[in-house]
Amino acid sequence: MSKKALVVIDMLNDFVMEGAPLEVPDTRKVVSVIKREIESARKEGRHIIYVCDSHDPDDAEFKRFNWPVHAVKGTKGAQIVEELRPSNSDIIIEKTTYSGFYRTKLDSTLRALRIDTLRLTGCVTHICVLFTASDAVLRGYDVEVVKDGVAGIAPEDHDAALRIMKNVLNVKILNDGY
Repeated sequence: MSKKALVVIDMLNDFVMEGAPLEVPDTRKVVSVIKREIESARKEGRHIIYVCDSHDPDDAEFKRFNWPVHAVKGTKGAQIVEELRPSNSDIIIEKTTYSGFYRTKLDSTLRALRIDTLRLTGCVTHICVLFTASDAVLRGYDVEVVKDGVAGIAPEDHDAALRIMKNVLNVKILNDGY
């Protein structure tokens, strides 16, 4: 029997709030879906893992990828949005780039918990969700993506990422319309 964890990616004020430095407007449309996913995971006793951008003010990623300064450690912008606030039993993994696995404790945490299936939600579909899904698959995890629980910047990139995850990575897209 599989042991599944819910993963909430980058649902931070600096991505979700109107006027935020790296605002992704569609994130506001998925908050209620993610909230339901969290409630369901809690009822079922599944682990909930928040994977969150956490940058130094002069992080090289801002220059390298031409992003505005965002999710700086210790700022309100780096906090998880209030509607999805973690409980004390939830796990928070900080990351400094696209994949939740790159130079983080995500893999060792999942292995210690004997998790074999990840249910991904959050933003941005074609960046952090896609690269986290790819790294998960390459590490042997089964991956599901909640289609209505992920948000992209541009619809064409969002749709392309879902197709790539499904057709190339064999990720299960829940509510799959393809």
